[in-house]
Amino acid sequence: MTLPPLVEPGPELRADELARYARHVSLPGIGIEGQRRLAAARVLVVGAGGLGSPALLYLAAAGVGTIGVVDDDVVDASNLQRQVLHGTSDVGTPKTASAAAALADVNPGVRVVEHRERLRSGNAVDLLTGYDVVLDGSDNFTTRYLVSDAAELAGVPVVWGGIYRFQGQVSTFWAAPPGAAEGVTYRDVFPEPPPPALAPDCATGGVLGALCGTIGSVMATEAVKLITGAGRTLLGRLAVHDALELTWRHLTVRRDPTRSPVTALPDDAAYATFCGLSPAPAPTTGSPGTATTAPRELAELRAAAASGDAPEPFVLDVREPWEVAVAAFDGAHVVPSTTFTEPHRADDAVADVARRAGGRPVHVVCKAGPRAARVAAVLRDAGLDAREVAGGIAAWSREVDPSVPTY
Repeated sequence: MTLPPLVEPGPELRADELARYARHVSLPGIGIEGQRRLAAARVLVVGAGGLGSPALLYLAAAGVGTIGVVDDDVVDASNLQRQVLHGTSDVGTPKTASAAAALADVNPGVRVVEHRERLRSGNAVDLLTGYDVVLDGSDNFTTRYLVSDAAELAGVPVVWGGIYRFQGQVSTFWAAPPGAAEGVTYRDVFPEPPPPALAPDCATGGVLGALCGTIGSVMATEAVKLITGAGRTLLGRLAVHDALELTWRHLTVRRDPTRSPVTALPDDAAYATFCGLSPAPAPTTGSPGTATTAPRELAELRAAAASGDAPEPFVLDVREPWEVAVAAFDGAHVVPSTTFTEPHRADDAVADVARRAGGRPVHVVCKAGPRAARVAAVLRDAGLDAREVAGGIAAWSREVDPSVPTY
């Protein structure tokens, strides 16, 4: 869909700006006026990770005047395979700070606003309001639905991208685009999230690093087109890329006539429940039936066992073998999470865990929590007292034993 320019032109370009953006200025559809629109634009990027990295670099290089970055994470060594915004020297640095430094080097004329916080129901609309367009490079379904809903309330378009293994998807969503009879949002295309068991994270399934560059660059291109009015946007189309076959497919998408407009944001627990996840963990007491175990609580249980005051807690590590080789959880029984989602193996795996636990609660750990939550739910359905270790091995390293490496 061809749309009018999203942003009014800013001030006249200086001579040094004309020189910097000469290859844009000579482009039909952008030109001097389009470059002035880019300079006046405000773009918010959710996630400074695999997709956010190339998108942010190209937005800064393009001369977008104000770029906001939302991310509450720090750079980890395992990010560097695909998150090209960050370098080895940035490990341990907040991603927003690393992004700000990198973008300042690319283009010191761009203003970078760090939003070093997690996007939540309580802050999403306020964060999005005031920006002209949002790029959603998040890696989880709860954030994607939250961004879509908040953007509908704020009245701004969303350029969305998603990647997994060798495949990527990208589209532009806008609930009420100007001059169009109707818009399309993320909820219209994906009215229901997939079951958690069918939505493994990148740590489990992997992702081709260069694929992030392909999809993230398309996201930046869409933002430039929206701002300047150049070309035909992906509004109403979903582009699907297969890196192994090197193919693109375009699917037509339309508004779901049965979907009610968003009038308010549900709370964070409602988003988690909608996506089949446990709500954010609260402090636990270790009583039977508790869904989560805090890392410090598990450490206390292990200390009590070491002193002979209690039985050894049974810990089930559902990470992949290569992850365990990087950061082992001493004494844990290791069974990869995929074992519990395969019909021909799940029953035997559950029975084996029940036998080994011998009536003890099962404390399930993964890297950060999602896989553990899924496996714990399977075990509870089978009648076991299974509890997710909140925050996974990353939280264990941060809160209990810093000698355990993060990855």
